[in-house]
Amino acid sequence: MLFHSSLRKELSRSFGATLIVLVTVVMTMTLIRTLGLASRGSFDPSDVFLVMGYTVLAYLPTLLTLGLFIAIISTLTRMFRESEMVIWQSSGQGLFSVIRPLLRFAWPVFAVVAALALLILPWTNLRIEELRIQYEQRGDLERVEPGQFQESADGSKVFFVEKETTGTQTGANVFIATTEKGKETVTSARNGRVENLPAGRFLMLNNGQRLERSMATSELKISEFEQYGIQIGQETLDQVNYVAVNTRTTMELLKDLTLVHWAELSWRLGLILTSFNFVLIGVTVSSVNPRVARSANLVFALFAFVFYYNLLSLGQNAIANGQFGFGQVMLVLHGGIFVLALLILAKRHHNWQWREMPGLLRRRRGTNLP
Repeated sequence: MLFHSSLRKELSRSFGATLIVLVTVVMTMTLIRTLGLASRGSFDPSDVFLVMGYTVLAYLPTLLTLGLFIAIISTLTRMFRESEMVIWQSSGQGLFSVIRPLLRFAWPVFAVVAALALLILPWTNLRIEELRIQYEQRGDLERVEPGQFQESADGSKVFFVEKETTGTQTGANVFIATTEKGKETVTSARNGRVENLPAGRFLMLNNGQRLERSMATSELKISEFEQYGIQIGQETLDQVNYVAVNTRTTMELLKDLTLVHWAELSWRLGLILTSFNFVLIGVTVSSVNPRVARSANLVFALFAFVFYYNLLSLGQNAIANGQFGFGQVMLVLHGGIFVLALLILAKRHHNWQWREMPGLLRRRRGTNLP
């Protein structure tokens, strides 16, 4: 059908352009945020682009939904303003007839959003968490950077190396401050090197001085040495017992249905349902009067998008806290918005007026009387 094909063609152009703009904006914002986290020591600076890619991939379900929503609004609004929709409506094509081509165009987007929300989203969150934990739990030697004070993984040591020899594990003017077992120790040396011994990995210091103070008795002990060894950590990382719920796969959530897992499932399934509901919402807010300001429906559409996603987050928190059940939130939130969108769509399809609704109901009741 000509109407359906022309509508889908314009939707594809608008959706592609909108998605490119949204991804570009999010990538820029994510890059700035990731660089800030890397400067504060949350991620390895060399992994900035990797973390940015995972983060953008995690945002992709929301970006696809927003891109589809904007594409529907911009396309249908243009058709209303240029009276194309009036021509189609005069030929018997109402607002309900628009839903079918929209759903035919949008079902691949629904499928991608579902795959991202249920499969890819926990995987990307897990990769980001692994990169963060790996950098936080890196060995003491990897934390040392020339000209900077660096703290060890357990917080008991502070290292400083003025300079290091390129390509080797040696450094000059080494300073180490240690607090453990009720003692404070300050060790300085002209140079040091890393050696792998049977007892572990050690930093061997040469030609230095060691100052040791007891925190209980304030006893001070100063000694000089030609060579002194300090264990600087182990090769392997410690296992992390806590696993964030957003990194668990959907099957793991279904196997252990706790409140927190129900809340995470409501978020993932909610991403899919919101993409469908926004198709109906897009049709309802696109029917505008040409005499009204051009930005009126766009402002309302943006407000509706932000408001819906805030409700989705609030529903997730309510389930996690035990205030509401999973079925209650899904039925009231997504089911309620679905029914409300259909009612508004029916009103505009039949051109009903709110002030005429009581009289319309009375006439229908009268026809039902015997």
